[in-house]
Amino acid sequence: MHGGQRPAYDGPPPPAYRQDPDVPYEPVPHTGYGQNSGFTPSGRPVRNRSGRGADRFALIVHTLADIAAVFLGLWILLYLLDANQSNVFVDFVHGMADWLSGWSQDIFTMDTEGLRVFFNNALPAVIYLVVGHGAAAWIRRL
Repeated sequence: MHGGQRPAYDGPPPPAYRQDPDVPYEPVPHTGYGQNSGFTPSGRPVRNRSGRGADRFALIVHTLADIAAVFLGLWILLYLLDANQSNVFVDFVHGMADWLSGWSQDIFTMDTEGLRVFFNNALPAVIYLVVGHGAAAWIRRL
């Protein structure tokens, strides 16, 4: 490319235009992907863009699942590191973890207290993540 010249364009021709200037432009109908077929070029279903409310609700569900898992993981970490349980922050995290994992307490009854706390809190953390992220993905596809 010398002297500012551009190479010839070898791509597809531009869409057809009507010759009448009073008639608005109408693009050639496209049927390969997108709104007409319901799929993107990569084969994924097209997300509903008409309602942003579903996306926001999915983000809320996703975030709540992450927060629940963080509290449970933080309690496991604080317990295994032998944090001061009379501390206000540690007591708050312990209370939240007990509330979030109340349905799964004593599923595992091991002799070692650390393993019991780990498994009885790790199981609900994983379930919250799987269910929360799955529900958020399902909501986004609506």
